[in-house]
Amino acid sequence: MNLLRTYLADFVSLLFPELCAACEASLVSGEHILCSNCRFTLPFTNFHHQPDNIVARQFWGKINVEAAYALYYFQKGGKVQHLMHNFKYNGMQQIGNLLGNIAGGQLIDNAVFKTVDVIIPVPLHKKRLRERGYNQSTCFAQGLAEKLNAVVDDKNLIRTRATKTQTRKSRFARFENMQHVFEVKNPQLLEGKHVLLVDDIVTTGSTLEACGVELLKVPGLKLSIATIAYAE
Repeated sequence: MNLLRTYLADFVSLLFPELCAACEASLVSGEHILCSNCRFTLPFTNFHHQPDNIVARQFWGKINVEAAYALYYFQKGGKVQHLMHNFKYNGMQQIGNLLGNIAGGQLIDNAVFKTVDVIIPVPLHKKRLRERGYNQSTCFAQGLAEKLNAVVDDKNLIRTRATKTQTRKSRFARFENMQHVFEVKNPQLLEGKHVLLVDDIVTTGSTLEACGVELLKVPGLKLSIATIAYAE
């Protein structure tokens, strides 16, 4: 019976091959979402080994961040862009959990990140959430939480108004666009906690900064940041 199932699965995969979400190569037995080549060759930043990495420097003099990290470099037209497009717009929520697991595996032995208590995803406005059906940052947070032994809180930090897309905006315009957008509903639940704020892609850091400003109003809160990708 098991052999029959294997033959049937192989036959179905010939007719409807499962493709790598990054490079579109056909996945073979034992591979899931990403092919083995992409799992090992996508451009890791290794920022968790660099306390003064380029993501961390974006917040210097703006908000107090314990540590900052991005899993991959984002290049226009590259495999990471294709992966993120599938994740955000093609309904492949499972990508977030996988990438969260990969990132968590890198961060679990880091002295700063392994002290994280709560993981908070950058929230979507409720209208955008209805349209997409899920918050990609929450999917990433859930995968991270499994490795970091932390809890995910996707209810406390809320987006109070919708904003226009940040694409093609200058750094200052991005900053202005995100002012007074976020709010912490129950700050007492985060007092004295080490919070890991997560998003999918960081470019100028304006959205993360705006979230961080609100979170850091909570007494005793320590803030770190993690994203799936860093785009220049």
